[in-house]
Amino acid sequence: MASKPSIPKGTRDFSPTEVAKRQYIIQIIKNNFEKFGFQPIETPSFENSETLMGKYGEEGDRLIFKILNSGDYLAKANATHLENKDSTKLTSSISEKALRYDLTVPFARYVVKHQNEIEFPFKRYQIQPVWRADRPQKGRFREFFQCDADVVGSKSLWQEVELVQLYDTVFTALGLNGVTIKINNRKILSGIAEVIGASDKLIDFTVALDKLDKIGEDGVKKEMMEKGISEEAILKVQPLFSFTGTISEKITQLSELLSESAEGMKGVEELRFICDNVMKLGLNNSILDLDVTLARGLNYYTGAIFEVAPPKSVAMGSIGGGGRYDDLTGIFGLKDMSGVGISFGLDRIYLVIEELNLFPETVTATSKALFINYGDQEAFYALQAIQKLRASGIKVELYPDNTKVAKQFQHADKRGIPFAVIIGEQEMESNFYSLKNLITGEQVSVDFEGLKNALLYY
Repeated sequence: MASKPSIPKGTRDFSPTEVAKRQYIIQIIKNNFEKFGFQPIETPSFENSETLMGKYGEEGDRLIFKILNSGDYLAKANATHLENKDSTKLTSSISEKALRYDLTVPFARYVVKHQNEIEFPFKRYQIQPVWRADRPQKGRFREFFQCDADVVGSKSLWQEVELVQLYDTVFTALGLNGVTIKINNRKILSGIAEVIGASDKLIDFTVALDKLDKIGEDGVKKEMMEKGISEEAILKVQPLFSFTGTISEKITQLSELLSESAEGMKGVEELRFICDNVMKLGLNNSILDLDVTLARGLNYYTGAIFEVAPPKSVAMGSIGGGGRYDDLTGIFGLKDMSGVGISFGLDRIYLVIEELNLFPETVTATSKALFINYGDQEAFYALQAIQKLRASGIKVELYPDNTKVAKQFQHADKRGIPFAVIIGEQEMESNFYSLKNLITGEQVSVDFEGLKNALLYY
């Protein structure tokens, strides 16, 4: 017996119900992106390897899916690298393209390529799949959608203020109350590294610190030591592991800690501006929190960084993140083009809403009525009514086969269709329809307007 076909680990098939729920989330995000003035773009699912490699740090580079060159890809392979089984060096000669790891670097490439067509500041949103060769686990997949909103061409911190509001607006519309929007600043992390004498280890320091919620304080300290950060430096950073108080109190503590670092103090002032204005404007149902251990491992962030945690009742990783990047387009030759952006994690948001049972019943609503098929003549009569009902925005359908009526009713029941429309010889002669409520069992005879109204307002 042939085995059932399978799909790659970290990927999924989606049922009609799941797709409907995903589209519900996407539509709310999309509507609010546009409400805030963002415009849609799309980029290819794969890019030239040189566009992606080296933009996400060492860890990110390892997670990029490489695409083998078409044809005899070994023909142009470096013989020495092949013989030595040096996969790292061999890859560049057998793979020139890669699946996109995120939407931000392709966006930077897009901006540079189309800079003469773009009106700056440029506010774009993008909702497309990305791929990462990560270890699959709950809420973490190898193929998943990102929903990004970025502003490029402006250094104004009002953009960060609005992005916090955008997060709050979307999660409020989704019914997700109590999400925590964490904020920090890479300049603060640079300042801390400077103050403790570990500026040359900034990337190692931030990557380790970013793992605090996953591996704990001891795990972070161990990783820092393994990366060559001294015990003395780690001792100086100890206060970060138990940083408490209000946002205002935390900013005061940071001011004292970073008083000797110009870079660090600049980060403090940026945080103060963003947080003060967000709090004055107010949020609907979200919580803003200054998290000094928030680092986000991506190398290109230079200012504010964001991460969104779900309500505390749900055990799930971050459901959004982003930050300010002062010169991301510089890697493609366009200097001094600052940008800031955020991303919504569609798949994790889906899991959180599902766990909290927040999807409206109407999201997965199927057809309102199934027209029973009694034969070609009756089917044609039914399709005339179906055509007019669909024109009025009512979802209805005809069972395609003239088969046992019991089977047709069973089909409606399994599909969750609430009504059946019965058309026989008597109905066609009187120009009426028998409408049966499959939930209550009640059946009435109605004309077309009665049928339309009954289905329209159900």
